[in-house]
Amino acid sequence: MSTPKVSKELLDLLNKAIAGELQVSIQYMWQHVLWSGVKGLAVKDTFKEIAIAEMKHAETIAERLYYLGGRPTTKPSPINVGNNLKEMVEQDVKDEEGTIILYRKIIEVAEKEGDRGTAELFRHILLEEEDHHDTFTTLAEEI
Repeated sequence: MSTPKVSKELLDLLNKAIAGELQVSIQYMWQHVLWSGVKGLAVKDTFKEIAIAEMKHAETIAERLYYLGGRPTTKPSPINVGNNLKEMVEQDVKDEEGTIILYRKIIEVAEKEGDRGTAELFRHILLEEEDHHDTFTTLAEEI
């Protein structure tokens, strides 16, 4: 059985996904470290857990990209930690929204190219990203 043939477009989208996952894993971990006060204590472990989940996503996507013949990026997208709780959560909501849009596109392109493995992988990750988005939008309501 041979490796599926995929387009440069799909490989580039996967690298964009890796860069985003690296970005938010660092961003959320630093937010976990920097959060303070009563509200920070109540949710800082959630940010650590999400940061670790995002790093696992980066690893899984990188493994898939490599399997498909690509070379995973080591450069994260721009990191924006924020200066206060409100800025942090607003940025995190935006980042998760962008990720959801990107992953839906990856699923669409992978399906069009007959790459069921990549489509299935991103369906699974998309559910987790939607959960992260829900967490951040819920936090945003409380700020």
